Amino acid sequence: MSQLWQARFFTTVNHLRDLPKTTVPEIAFAGRSNAGKSTAINILCNQKRLAFASKTPGRTQHINFFSVGGAHVGQHRNDEARPDEIRAMIVDLPGYGYAEVSGGAKHHWQALLGDYVRLRPQLAALVLIVDSRRPFTELDIQMIEWFAPTGKPIHCILSKADKLNRNDATNALRQARTFLESYVDADGKPFPFTAQLFSALKRIGLDEANDRILEMAGLLDEPDTGETQVATDDQTEQ
Repeated sequence: MSQLWQARFFTTVNHLRDLPKTTVPEIAFAGRSNAGKSTAINILCNQKRLAFASKTPGRTQHINFFSVGGAHVGQHRNDEARPDEIRAMIVDLPGYGYAEVSGGAKHHWQALLGDYVRLRPQLAALVLIVDSRRPFTELDIQMIEWFAPTGKPIHCILSKADKLNRNDATNALRQARTFLESYVDADGKPFPFTAQLFSALKRIGLDEANDRILEMAGLLDEPDTGETQVATDDQTEQ
């Protein structure tokens, strides 16, 4: 069993002032609405509805936190019982890219996302969900450029890889890695950005994603209790 299977709802916030006071590493999931972000979180955590996909894409505008470890403890930001048992946080950021959101809400949303990924010291890494059938959008690039100056890792999950044939999937992965390698620091050294193919429906890339997330959270060397094998029903990626 993967440590990610311990994930439980912790809290939801709509303003930076309400972010939890925990100090454990946070791994944030970001991506365009309908790229498969909620499904990726759910299947990696072996839970059907841990992350909620709105029936109206783009409407969910809160940041949701899920604790890893200490699963027997009451999961709420005001619960002070044995917080040391929480080892990390999985953070579900609002999906972006839908025009239906009103102007005022969109401005708040963008400020919340931008400030969180640029300024949150507990944020250890970003998992960026990108539909493997489409190139990086302007909003994906904006997210990368907000986060890149921190020097922290980005792991790009190319979702819905089952929709591509082998040649197209290979090309999509190569192009994504080439794009990510174009980001370098002041000394010309590439940032720690990685990419992989992924399909929740066909269980492609689950072990690779699991290990990379645990590594970025500093949990990879801690023992799991079994194999990373997801036992949920087939589902459409949201």
